[in-house]
Amino acid sequence: MKMVSRRGAMLLPLGLAAFTSACVQPSQEAVLSVDPSGRADPEQRALLATYSRLGVRPVEMLSPAQARAQPTFADAVRARALEMQNTNPQRVIGSFEDMTLNTLPTPLQARLYRPIPGRPGPLPLIVYFHGGGWVVGGLDAYDASARALCVESGALVLSVHYRQGPEFRFPTAHDDANVAWMWAVTNAASVGGDPSRIAIAGESAGGNLAIDAAIYARETGIALPRAMALIYPVAGTDVNTPSYNEFANARPLGRESLLWYVRNYTRGPADLQDQRLNVAGRQDLAGLPPAIIVNAEIDPLQSDGARLADRLRAAGVPVQHVLYPGVTHEFFGADAVLGKARQAQAFVGEQMRAAFAAPAVVAPPARRRMRRPAI
Repeated sequence: MKMVSRRGAMLLPLGLAAFTSACVQPSQEAVLSVDPSGRADPEQRALLATYSRLGVRPVEMLSPAQARAQPTFADAVRARALEMQNTNPQRVIGSFEDMTLNTLPTPLQARLYRPIPGRPGPLPLIVYFHGGGWVVGGLDAYDASARALCVESGALVLSVHYRQGPEFRFPTAHDDANVAWMWAVTNAASVGGDPSRIAIAGESAGGNLAIDAAIYARETGIALPRAMALIYPVAGTDVNTPSYNEFANARPLGRESLLWYVRNYTRGPADLQDQRLNVAGRQDLAGLPPAIIVNAEIDPLQSDGARLADRLRAAGVPVQHVLYPGVTHEFFGADAVLGKARQAQAFVGEQMRAAFAAPAVVAPPARRRMRRPAI
């Protein structure tokens, strides 16, 4: 697999392509095509067809405000569920509540999901970061993923919304994820959580935030997550990997879409060399908690997940990595209409339960780190 260590490999695809294309007006195609890859299984293809019928346009044709205003993939899942005469597609949990975390420098919005009551006592807690390329997405758009984690793991789930670009550029979302983790470690008991059993999870760009927060915990000596669930994470800055080339035109996420997200979050080409974005290029992945990595076949980020899994294993980190064929990026939260989403959710939940039952991971001595946001 192509490495991302050379400056040219990093700056040419994401630097020149991403930042010069900002000046080019894209062609005004009407809506997203259904399945350019031709690889989607019947359930996924039907969902993509519904998504297309909602009139969704590729984000690279839009401003951030326009991208945030158009229908989400979650909207397509709900619409497809109704087409299938499923009028109540939500997973059943005990309760949920919206809350504001008293983090500094900015309070963060979050949603706490509680499982159906079972055994008494404090529950495990999962801190979850949603996707959306650090630019779009929010608590509502990724509600299904958080609910599924709650149901399948039997844990509390704290879904955290972070500040997004282009209003708040790199590394704002990463700093927000770090303070959210510190808030959870400090305040788990106040929401009924067990401070000794906290895990971290993230989807797409949120997967990148999740592993960076775990690295931050290791480097600062605060409690390590019991496990990291990384759902098709952004793990590198090379857009010429095998999956980027094979699925450059995939929907809902293709190469141009990801370049648009990067352009709207980063401050310039130099950010692409930062190891918080190029996680798989790091040489210091040892000492992290067990990783649970989920990838979709029809996804430019497939190679990111595979390379990250290899790099973590080489560093001695236990890894469970599963690739689901015939599905696309964003499939994980589509359990109402996709059987493979239900399989992936059950897999992550099983791994989380095992992690909560295992002995706690002890953080190594704190390392010196330049960035340390306050709580």
